[in-house]
Amino acid sequence: MQHETEQAFAVESAAEHAHAWQTVVWNDPVNLMSYVVFVFREHFGYSRPRAEKLMWQVHEEGRAIVSSGPREQVESDVLAMHRYGLRATMEQIGEAV
Repeated sequence: MQHETEQAFAVESAAEHAHAWQTVVWNDPVNLMSYVVFVFREHFGYSRPRAEKLMWQVHEEGRAIVSSGPREQVESDVLAMHRYGLRATMEQIGEAV
């Protein structure tokens, strides 16, 4: 019986791990704030208020988490941010900065 519980926990942990990634956009001295809002709205489909809130977080705190999900999706979001000229990285959720 205990073996079945361990297997269920392992499957649950693997599922959580698969969705445990986030896209981080970092502040830079190059891109205009209005452009960053445009990128967030264009790529992620965020509303203007949400895009502006994230842009201000990037500007004031130096970074903002702009998406999360499976590793492949986050990798795609990071590459898209690079194509737009923004500095972005990916990290596991819960990973120390």
